[in-house]
Amino acid sequence: MGTVLLLATEASREGGFGFNFDILETNLINLVIIIAVLFYFGRDFLGNILNERRSGIEEAIQEAEKRQKDAAAALAEQQQKLTQAQAEAERIRATAEATAKKAKEAILAQSAQEVERMKATAGQELESERERAIAQLRSAVVSMALAKVESQLKTSLNENAQHQLIDRSIALLGG
Repeated sequence: MGTVLLLATEASREGGFGFNFDILETNLINLVIIIAVLFYFGRDFLGNILNERRSGIEEAIQEAEKRQKDAAAALAEQQQKLTQAQAEAERIRATAEATAKKAKEAILAQSAQEVERMKATAGQELESERERAIAQLRSAVVSMALAKVESQLKTSLNENAQHQLIDRSIALLGG
């Protein structure tokens, strides 16, 4: 170590790097005084700055924790609202399905009634047409029968036969 000190003192004489052990020339006392003054007066200043910084950080952490709790509460509330909305949507869907089913059944029942009514109406119309056709046929048959009877009566009935027919009819009616 002695050689290192010797080299350092030799190097400082030549203008290079080295150690100077002269206390007055190096201002070591001044440096110690300045450091002591800075330490004594700066300790409170630096301590206040650090305490303010610490309190600011603590407040920021507390505020962040509060916001986290608020966000968790808001999330829980929104999840509850979402669950309620989903339940409401399911209820509305079920109601709509039930309504649609009822409407379908009502339409089917109404259609069946309409078909039955149309069948009945068609049956009645068919029956009335048949009866009308039968009536026309009867009328035609009666007309033809009367025409034939008239023609037979004109050819086979003479004056004597007519008087006998009239007398027999009066006798049957009146006695």
